[in-house]
Amino acid sequence: MMKHKAILTLLLCFSASLMAQPNGTWTVYNTKNSEIGGNNISALAADNKGVWVGTYQGLCRLNGGSWLDYAMFNEKLKDQSVNCLMVDKRGVVWIGTDDYGVIEFDGTHWTEYATETRRLKMKFIKEITQDKDGVFWIGVTLGGLVSYNGYTWEKYTPEDCGLLSDFVLDLAVDRANRKWITTNAGVSVFNDRRWVGYTVENSGLPDNIVPAVAIDKNNVKWFGTLNGLASFDGEEWKIWNTANSPLPSNQVNDLVFDDDGMLWIATAGGAAVFDGESRWMVFTSKNSDLPSGNIYKLAVSRQGDVWFGSDTKGVAKLSGFTMPVPEVAAPVAEAEEKQDEAPAPQQQAGEERVRINPHLSEGYITITIESPTATVTFTNKVGKVVKTVTNYRNNQKIMINKLAKGMYVVGVATARGEKKIKFNLK
Repeated sequence: MMKHKAILTLLLCFSASLMAQPNGTWTVYNTKNSEIGGNNISALAADNKGVWVGTYQGLCRLNGGSWLDYAMFNEKLKDQSVNCLMVDKRGVVWIGTDDYGVIEFDGTHWTEYATETRRLKMKFIKEITQDKDGVFWIGVTLGGLVSYNGYTWEKYTPEDCGLLSDFVLDLAVDRANRKWITTNAGVSVFNDRRWVGYTVENSGLPDNIVPAVAIDKNNVKWFGTLNGLASFDGEEWKIWNTANSPLPSNQVNDLVFDDDGMLWIATAGGAAVFDGESRWMVFTSKNSDLPSGNIYKLAVSRQGDVWFGSDTKGVAKLSGFTMPVPEVAAPVAEAEEKQDEAPAPQQQAGEERVRINPHLSEGYITITIESPTATVTFTNKVGKVVKTVTNYRNNQKIMINKLAKGMYVVGVATARGEKKIKFNLK
């Protein structure tokens, strides 16, 4: 068998999620230091002028440096639980309440749908979104799903359609205008004609209780569950949890993408931002000014500010954050690699020992790890992940014979942390 040579330059670097400290400026608002309506944040929505905040005590808004309590203009919002907020394509705010259903506010006029709320039993509104045709979709706790096209209302329940549960938790609309409806019994998808359901039993969904859904610019669906974070590209499911990632808690409450495509994650143990591949940054009360405990809601403004709603300690704003680039250490080994030669020694990152064993003449490598499983990624010189191996087990073969020659970073993420090894495949 013909042997060929390759120069393998190994460098060690540590994941930004484990080593770097969060950057940016924090501002925290609570009932002790501001005129916010309450500390238990149940809804957030940002527009081009400020942020709308729903609490168990009603609706308020921060515009500039001033808080305004909207119970002064609509008494139905006084001591009313505001469960969701949505700013539509016209800039009109849709308010989902406990007792009064949906309330619409255009900045001057209030529109209430009392008749429809009674007829369709639309109390306890949980979520509101708008599809590509301008139709509004309203999720109702223990009341199913309601659509409103500006003229007529229609209700969907498990008794008359493929909706998995009448306990709707979140809604999102994809490129094809399909509605993704998360419930306490899985995820339902509706294309205006047919229904499809995803559960733990028939898919890679890690839990049937799904509080959050978001869709990225590549039309990949992301789900926040009570057992971690999941993504689904139409064919493959991927799972992140506290065992295989820096996710601060397996209870994921909310998800939102910023303009750079970064996924912001609210959990019961803090918050995180994730590039969808390998870079994480975790925020807790220990490394930032984020309120401690359960982070319940998220919003991202057009200016790039990220808002975090706590269930008991008010709201926090993070301004000027940028995702750190992983720091690369000095080269630790450079050698001419041949078939069956001993692999270069590699240093320890945290508690995890990782060793790459190249078999280049045969077109593969193996990786020695201590943890039961790992997620392995190959990132090229322009920062694109070109190969991902999930649930990798110790010393399994990874074929690299189809990779283009050039510089790569191999990321090995286990429950103990993440290690990155940079090499030049010539």
